[in-house]
Amino acid sequence: MRKTDQCPRAKINATHCNCTYTCDRHGLCCECLHYHRQRGELPACYFTAEEEKTYNRSVEFFLQRRSGR
Repeated sequence: MRKTDQCPRAKINATHCNCTYTCDRHGLCCECLHYHRQRGELPACYFTAEEEKTYNRSVEFFLQRRSGR
């Protein structure tokens, strides 16, 4: 059984996921959040489509983009 089969919202979540990186957490928001939190990062959904394409998931990048610098 695939991980996405175990989450009742995986297909719905996947339609809102703007991540362009292929991984087995696509649509599994709780796993994605845990994965990135362990690395001091934010998941793709915190970023615009343009920002997400940079693959820079750092908190610093997020704050920099929101502060208008």
